Amino acid sequence: MRCHGNPLMQPGMFGRRGFLVAGAASGLGLSLPQLLMREASAEIKQYDFVKARAKSVIHIFLPGGMAQQESWDPKPYSPMEYRGDLGTIKTNTGEVIGSAMPQLAKRADKYCVIRSMSHGEAAHERGTHNMFTGYKPSPALSYPSFGAVVSHEYGPRNNLPAYICVPNVPNEFAGTGYLPSSYGGFALGADPARDDFQVRDLNLAGGVDEARFMRRKRALEMVNQRFVSGTSADNVGAMNTFYERAYDLLDTPEAKAAFDLSKEDAKMRDRYGRNQAGSRMLMCRRLIEAGARLVTMTYGGWDMHTNITSGIRGQMPSFDQGLAVLLDDLSERGLLDETLVMVTSEFGRTPKINADAGRDHWPKVFSVMLAGGGVQGGQIYGASDSTASEPELNPVSPADLATTMYRLLGIVADKELMAPGDRPIEIVDGGNVIEDILT
Repeated sequence: MRCHGNPLMQPGMFGRRGFLVAGAASGLGLSLPQLLMREASAEIKQYDFVKARAKSVIHIFLPGGMAQQESWDPKPYSPMEYRGDLGTIKTNTGEVIGSAMPQLAKRADKYCVIRSMSHGEAAHERGTHNMFTGYKPSPALSYPSFGAVVSHEYGPRNNLPAYICVPNVPNEFAGTGYLPSSYGGFALGADPARDDFQVRDLNLAGGVDEARFMRRKRALEMVNQRFVSGTSADNVGAMNTFYERAYDLLDTPEAKAAFDLSKEDAKMRDRYGRNQAGSRMLMCRRLIEAGARLVTMTYGGWDMHTNITSGIRGQMPSFDQGLAVLLDDLSERGLLDETLVMVTSEFGRTPKINADAGRDHWPKVFSVMLAGGGVQGGQIYGASDSTASEPELNPVSPADLATTMYRLLGIVADKELMAPGDRPIEIVDGGNVIEDILT
């Protein structure tokens, strides 16, 4: 049995394992239709309505595993071989973060740092899977990413794709998993930092005017209607959905304009920084302001097994500037309260500097940052021990982080979606909302 959605949310499918035993009802004299109605009522899993605090999410993912010691969780009182060379800087809330983030230090009142993230996956692929799905990897099932779930639950808004990837789909775990392919992310296909940046397939081909475009659209609709009706293949249905949404986007000047950085004020572009981090973060702001529900962006490479000090000094300044301005910009536009900004990485780095002046993979404890969208700024949640080796207070799992993100979006994390084979799978299995960080 399937039930199509929570009436207070966008349609989605969920079910319950287990059925009423027919023999138990036979003595009551129920007819077969009555029995089936009872069974259907027993199978439906009831969900409490959750009011959304956030309308959109900007998920900034730092691939490779950013070191917590050189960023959100420095250890100034540990021995040199643990604390590293970079030192600390005091924030405007009286805490300390890595000295390479002076702009973010001035804005600590706007964000929350979780210093007790933890999971057990030291391989890049498996750590990335955890941080994009909230699940441990499984050989039996491919889980949907955050963006795919949000797209499934809410769908497009203002004719913009619900889930957008800047500049590209970052990894295989940012896909749709067991959900239909139509909920996949729309990738820009080019880096906004490039002088010749242009989103692929967003403009009409040369020689195609508006009238010719509409004729092609009508002809394609006729062909697709007959073709789609003759097959149930997911990729065929998804392609038809992609075409329909692409036409909606091309038909909506406001939606198309969101992708055009040339329409942004030059001074604002300078504020963010005309580099990868700044340009991508500015693009994220434009997209969520125009109606995108979840935008995932990546920046840099943080797998610093060697020379971590020079690596941080090379990549952190652009990140520090861009993220600080993003928080300011969202706040100035009245968007921060309704936009959750989430900065994650696949895991952290080893407590001790290695022989190559770098740090290796360390999933036992690391940090993430959250801002806006119902998160209380100016606080530190959880703690690692004196050498950033393991959580000392309030450990947080990827499932907890995902459950909290979904709660802020008004999505019930233990809602069941239907996987192939009519298998009901919870959006997140076993996560808890981190209530203490919410407003």
